Amino acid sequence: MSLHNTARPRWLTFDCYGTLIQWDEGLQAAVREILQTKIGHHVDSAKLIEVYDRHEHALEQTAPHRSFREVAGAGLRLALAELGLESNQEDVRTLTDRVSAMPPFPEVVDTLRRLKQDEYRLCIVSNTDDDIIAGNVAQLGGLIDRVITAQQAGAYKPDRRLFDYAHAQLGVTRDEVVHICASPHLDHAAARDVGFRCIWIDRGTGRTLLPDYTPDATLSTLDQVPLLFATLGW
Repeated sequence: MSLHNTARPRWLTFDCYGTLIQWDEGLQAAVREILQTKIGHHVDSAKLIEVYDRHEHALEQTAPHRSFREVAGAGLRLALAELGLESNQEDVRTLTDRVSAMPPFPEVVDTLRRLKQDEYRLCIVSNTDDDIIAGNVAQLGGLIDRVITAQQAGAYKPDRRLFDYAHAQLGVTRDEVVHICASPHLDHAAARDVGFRCIWIDRGTGRTLLPDYTPDATLSTLDQVPLLFATLGW
């Protein structure tokens, strides 16, 4: 599928972490800080992240819905236990505080400003809590018009209910939105199921496409989005 010969969107929706905000870098820093408190361990930070991600994603899709703070804490405790390490409440606080403080990628604020100048409305749709993401949004120059979270919708990506909720809150159909994201596992699955247009920001992190979905465009950084839109006559 291609964006050519499709209508200019009213809204641009963005995944937050990994697309606008430096998730991988921030998560690695948090995990290193947590592991520094575990005396005599032989656990690699990449391994802890791998195990944590598995538990976190599973918990997000397990009823009843829980806040991201609860999910992240439970996922971290399960991951540490699986790797033979003890956990405490300070570990969870370190993780969630680090998430809230993660900064944007270098090109993000200028790109959002350009998109606002081009009269797009900008919304974040994210698997998080309102209070956690507030720290990240505060670093985006006041350029975001709406923030819609899993906490508000009561559902986590890739569950389509989060995007159905977002579209209802914005008062748009799926054809009036282009979604911009970095996560095939979460956002591409929703785009496939809901049918909204989707641009993948592939920052070279090793994430791979789903076998049954191809995004409408693939770019390596966010500042390529206005250039793409110019070629489309938007």
